[in-house]
Amino acid sequence: MTDTFDPADAGCWMARGRPAHHAHAIAGAWIRFPDLPHDAPLDARMARTRERVQMLRPLHEAIRLETEQQRRAANFAFVERRIAQGSTDGRHAAILHARSVHRYDWDAAVAYADGYHAAHAGWVARPPSLPLSDEPDVRRPAYHQGFLDGGGQPDDIFDVARRSFAAIPSEPLRTDRPRAARPLPSQWPSPTDVPPPVSWHRRLLLLGASEIASGPIGILAMLRKRTGHDAATLLAIDVESGLRPLSTSMGSAPGDGAALRQFLRQGDYADILLVADDAELRRIDAEADMLPLARTMERTRNSVLQQRAQFRHWLARGRAPGDQFAAGHIRWSKMAAGLSGRLGNFTARYAGPAAPRGHRLRVEDATGQLALGYRTALGRELQPEIVIGNKSHARTAMADLLRQYAAALRLE
Repeated sequence: MTDTFDPADAGCWMARGRPAHHAHAIAGAWIRFPDLPHDAPLDARMARTRERVQMLRPLHEAIRLETEQQRRAANFAFVERRIAQGSTDGRHAAILHARSVHRYDWDAAVAYADGYHAAHAGWVARPPSLPLSDEPDVRRPAYHQGFLDGGGQPDDIFDVARRSFAAIPSEPLRTDRPRAARPLPSQWPSPTDVPPPVSWHRRLLLLGASEIASGPIGILAMLRKRTGHDAATLLAIDVESGLRPLSTSMGSAPGDGAALRQFLRQGDYADILLVADDAELRRIDAEADMLPLARTMERTRNSVLQQRAQFRHWLARGRAPGDQFAAGHIRWSKMAAGLSGRLGNFTARYAGPAAPRGHRLRVEDATGQLALGYRTALGRELQPEIVIGNKSHARTAMADLLRQYAAALRLE
């Protein structure tokens, strides 16, 4: 992969993960309809883009069909693996039966299995809803066929009663140990911007050793840029030794498990975040009883980029001494006029470039006018229009503005 990218070069597309036949088709469209010079008329440049998009439309449709075929094949393979592993779910066998006997594809096979299961369980037939598009309805007929094959007789008024009486009740779930009274750390949800802000001294961060080793590109580097983070409690998770102190806020850091357990019990935590890989998750699950209960308990998951985005949500909820801001989910939209976000009665918008340089951001109230006259709880006047230097920071700056305004007071 090179630093320069030439869209007319199929090799550049293949270096970025495109299959060869896709790469050559995309490069061919750029060769036939290259970008016009930047000083060409706008109408001509837009027309050139439309010509290239029109040429690539069959390729995009082919990619969609290929992706759909891969999805169906992967789903059938998953069901086959579950049966090979001894799955007792009757719907798995019904899905493969629908494929082999009725030649159904994945969506129809799942609908067939649902109908078959409903008939066996003594339920009323509830076929899938009609498709919203003009695509042919394959699920409802498959459901009805499965319902009939499972013993359902829709024309018989006593059908449901007969099948309900004959249905074999499922056995209750048996387990060797009682269910935990709270979810294990591996089952905690991902961080969002919905929970309320929390003072840093009431926050507990559990970091896996693999994340600590990330150095300047890791979560610790992001944490150290936040004001007040020193008051948070940090614990490291080692696969071999378990939990150990990491932050200086713990004073004379307890070195053994009993002392650490006592230290955590004495703390008043309202927000806990876990960042760990699979092996570290298994270790912390085994020591879950050591962790305190808190109002918000979350963990990062999925790809590294998603974990960083989730951690930014958690960072933004940290409140340093003197901070005053509102919580809640910001609804973002990106229209032709630019990025905008809304929280409560306030809307932050991108207002275009500033002179001589920079980018303007403005906050409007419910009337659509500039949000003038608002002050923080400490009396500081808020400015409804600001200028930032880097446009890529607009989303973060707009979020800060919205949270300040949503927690502000207006003095008439």
